[in-house]
Amino acid sequence: MTKTALIMAGGRGERFWPKSRRDFPKQFLSLTDDGKTMIQLTVERIRPLVELEDIYISTNQDYKRLVLEQLPGIPEENILCEPVGRNTAPCIGLGAVHISKKYDDAIMMVLPSDHLIKYNKMFLNTLKSGCEIAEKGENLVTIGITPDYPETGYGYIKFNPDETDGHAYAVERFVEKPSLEVAKEYLATEEYLWNSGMFMWKVSTILSNIRQFLPETYEGLMSIRESIGTEQQDAVLEKIFAGFESVSIDYGIMEKAGHIYILPGTFGWDDVGSWLAVGRIKKSNENGNVVDGNIITINSKNNIIQGGGKLIATIGIEDLIIVDTDDATLICDKGSAADIKKVLENLKICNRDEYI
Repeated sequence: MTKTALIMAGGRGERFWPKSRRDFPKQFLSLTDDGKTMIQLTVERIRPLVELEDIYISTNQDYKRLVLEQLPGIPEENILCEPVGRNTAPCIGLGAVHISKKYDDAIMMVLPSDHLIKYNKMFLNTLKSGCEIAEKGENLVTIGITPDYPETGYGYIKFNPDETDGHAYAVERFVEKPSLEVAKEYLATEEYLWNSGMFMWKVSTILSNIRQFLPETYEGLMSIRESIGTEQQDAVLEKIFAGFESVSIDYGIMEKAGHIYILPGTFGWDDVGSWLAVGRIKKSNENGNVVDGNIITINSKNNIIQGGGKLIATIGIEDLIIVDTDDATLICDKGSAADIKKVLENLKICNRDEYI
């Protein structure tokens, strides 16, 4: 069965301000030493399994130019521009109807555009296993990340270690982001994995589940499907998509459906959620500083410093994030990295949109 992929690339990446902006978000930035952008790495990673003409990019009209520039091999008709954001269930449904218009049925992988993977071959083997399970029947397959500490910023998935299909386990339930104490309990049971937001299923399977659990969305998707390839395609999409309920695939489908399996992922995954990730994925110097640009550090330890041509000199600082761009500079304690969004909230209140 043909393998296809939908890469979700519509996010804003606000925690990577000031480099990530409204018109140039995180997935189009290069955060690794190889110079490749996040979305380029995502496509490159799955190319051994999926042909370029079978890779679809879900984004919005503002980012279509960036997708075309960074992924020149992707057919333009495979760049699916959502007129408004309606969360992941409508996003995935839109991808599914486009694929179903091309193939009677196919395997559909769903992947975020802004994750990093350290061990690509192990990742590909996990995807292959998931595709095999998805192809067997009406199975919905997800990948869970084996947790190594009690993270409170991720959702978790509880699995049944005694019910398996190959290397996958039956899913018992999806749970929201826990408190620290609950996260510690999850870790101790060894029966919970982090929710990675990566999925595999047949197109027919996910559309059948959308029809069952989100019937109004399904009806709208079928109308959109009929318009694909016609002169009315854009008008129909704009009219119908805006009316969809904004709902995640987890809440709308995965928490209600049956035949859900999870594959443990041990391939060096990082969701690159904030500037702290740069400290994990880039090499640090002898003082623990991760620097990029024209930087001099004196008696400075465990900092993340990202600049450009302008000289940045630091003296006697520790555990800071410093990011310098042409028009804005961020100086942040590492412990407050999650509060970068508050800067953007303040800028919006003050109508300083030029910095957003």
